[in-house]
Amino acid sequence: MSQSANFGGYIALIITLAVLILILIRNIRIVPQATNFIIERLGAYHATWPVGIHIKIPFLDRVVKVVSLKEKVADFQPQAVITKDNVTMQIDTVLFYQIVDPKLYAYGIENPIMAIENLSATTLRNIIGDLELDQTLTSRDLINTRMRVILDEATDPWGIKVNRVELKNIIPPKEIQIAMERQMKAEREKRENILRSEGEKEAAIRVAEGEKRAAILRAEAKRESQIREAEGQAEAILKVQEATARGLQMIKDVGADKSLIAIKSLETLAQVSNGRATKIIIPSELQSLAGLAVSLKEVMNTDDIKDQTEVM
Repeated sequence: MSQSANFGGYIALIITLAVLILILIRNIRIVPQATNFIIERLGAYHATWPVGIHIKIPFLDRVVKVVSLKEKVADFQPQAVITKDNVTMQIDTVLFYQIVDPKLYAYGIENPIMAIENLSATTLRNIIGDLELDQTLTSRDLINTRMRVILDEATDPWGIKVNRVELKNIIPPKEIQIAMERQMKAEREKRENILRSEGEKEAAIRVAEGEKRAAILRAEAKRESQIREAEGQAEAILKVQEATARGLQMIKDVGADKSLIAIKSLETLAQVSNGRATKIIIPSELQSLAGLAVSLKEVMNTDDIKDQTEVM
């Protein structure tokens, strides 16, 4: 009997230990990253478990809420709002929020997301009511900032921090949209006309500058050509005169008389004039020669050009 009793006691002890181990295992909780557990003991708030391993007391402790600390996004339905100039439009918002106090989030309000949505709608109506249509369409950043400040302050007692508020769509009435489209089309056409006229003006300026430059280049080329032609003629005349002077000197050296030298000088003057001169200045030492007028007439009167020669 004693052996049977001892064996039965061992079995009971083993079963008891197994049950205790099983209960202990079932009450071990591992809190994951970016998560908190709200613990109640006997129905009252007891603790907020952070990340790590925790043991819950059986039958006394209870996990009432698992709170994620990650940033969340709430996309709200479009809200009807009225501007200061009595234009009704639809605006939908996107809200980015984060739970910073799990206890306040669990016990501060019954349905935090619904509360935020309603608060967002009323705040948006108040802000838009102070703005006209044009201001509403062009002041998104201002509206976003004002909404974020107001909602963040209002949700502090709920353990929620509002990080950003964005206006996703601003939908004015159909007739306003048509008028805006017409205005934008007119603005685009105006800008297009301005750009076209500026382009035509720039092109005309460039063409005028090109023509001016071309005219300058032509004038410079003509001037250069005339200068070179004059220089060539002057050089040719100089060479003729030099050759004539050498010829006269040679005649003088061989003992020719002054009359022959004078006649050669007149011939040289006629060649220099090349039939284009109308006046020839005769040196004074040649005027005393007999028959000067007859000789000069024979030299200057050619078949192609009739020039009047004045004897000075």
